[in-house]
Amino acid sequence: MGKVIDSVQELVDALKPIREQKKIVFTNGCFDLLHVGHVRYLQEAKAQGDFLVLGLNSDRSVSELKGPTRPIQKQEDRAEILAALACVDFVCIFDESTPIKLIEAITPDVLVKGGDWKAEQIVGSEHVLKNGGEVKSLIFIDGKSTTKIVEKMQS
Repeated sequence: MGKVIDSVQELVDALKPIREQKKIVFTNGCFDLLHVGHVRYLQEAKAQGDFLVLGLNSDRSVSELKGPTRPIQKQEDRAEILAALACVDFVCIFDESTPIKLIEAITPDVLVKGGDWKAEQIVGSEHVLKNGGEVKSLIFIDGKSTTKIVEKMQS
């Protein structure tokens, strides 16, 4: 079971001993209603290295990105659900619109996003590449999205 980390500094400190022995992968997102597309994506993300760190958008940043009716679930609940997945090692909530500060603080070995993102569009890609890391665009499960789930519930 993963762990919810409360601050960027706590995350940096927790990763110090891990970094020496394991390849750290980072991804981020809102993960408002967890669905099979999320699970498959996170499993693939973990397979890119040894240790998966997930940057989770705060409630405020989800609302900013997705609109005033989102998120559906509170950030603490989303973090706990994600940390319970076997493939997720650490979850850290960030309040900004992008995870750039988090990425720059931890400098992961591998930075990943879903297949709907081109590698050069991924926030933090320049920083990771400049520091010898890899940037990857992973699978995208068409038709599996929180937005589609919400639309189905409303119809």
